[in-house]
Amino acid sequence: MANKELGDFLRARRAGLTPEEIGLPVELGVGRRVAGLRRGEVARLAGVSVEYYTRLEQGRVGQPSEQVLLALSDALRLDDVERRHLFTLAGTAPGIRDRGQHSARLRPAMRQVLESMDLCPAYVRDGNLEIVAGNALWALVFPDIAALPRRERNMVRWTLLDPRARLVWCDWENVARDYVHVLRLAAADQPRNQRITNLIGELMVRSPEFPAWWSEHRVHERSTGRKRIHHHMVGELELQFEIFTPVADPSLSMLVYSAPTGSPSEERLRLLASWGSESAAAAHQGADADS
Repeated sequence: MANKELGDFLRARRAGLTPEEIGLPVELGVGRRVAGLRRGEVARLAGVSVEYYTRLEQGRVGQPSEQVLLALSDALRLDDVERRHLFTLAGTAPGIRDRGQHSARLRPAMRQVLESMDLCPAYVRDGNLEIVAGNALWALVFPDIAALPRRERNMVRWTLLDPRARLVWCDWENVARDYVHVLRLAAADQPRNQRITNLIGELMVRSPEFPAWWSEHRVHERSTGRKRIHHHMVGELELQFEIFTPVADPSLSMLVYSAPTGSPSEERLRLLASWGSESAAAAHQGADADS
């Protein structure tokens, strides 16, 4: 399995490069019958034989050496995330361990940090990419996914399969593609994680776009960025996000959204938080009256 995945990844990256990008003479690109680089060009750049590189793409090499993998990374112009992914697929990535099933327990201190962020929608996900917990403002920004049962709260599944997600994400295709890239990294890091394997199978069957995007073998690991969200009550929110991984809980990640100070999005978050507080207060008063 790993060798086939490795071959597929090499082919996809080779097809994504042009001779000009790697400094080959332009005339070599005339009359080409294949997309991207030829196998011989990659082999020459990596300092291996064409026969050996061909076997790599066909999944017929047991485990390439670290030296070969480094040379291929340079030849294919891989970035740091793609390079780590290549080593993972080859089974030689240092420090990679298959965590399998993940605990949904959240330490009280981490939960307190999560719930203390009044103007920052935030949630914690585990290694299965499932949402372990979210704060009150996150539930107001993403009410559809917050209302799902615990084991169904997966941002990848929701984004690709729930029609409402296409209305929430202003740039749905870009967001969905990014989640596919995140899923591919998670699958490579945890090849025996049945939950992730099941998710991939479900997306293959139910998502029209997923099979083609998955076959591209793209990998990204964004720890920061921006997303535009359409909220049914306050309108468009343009939020920046940061992802933090606590040292004490390396299988968990906390994603925190925030709006630039003084921006319209910050004002809309304040309005949403205020509505949430008023609703919670009203519900509390109603409960007191009934008791």
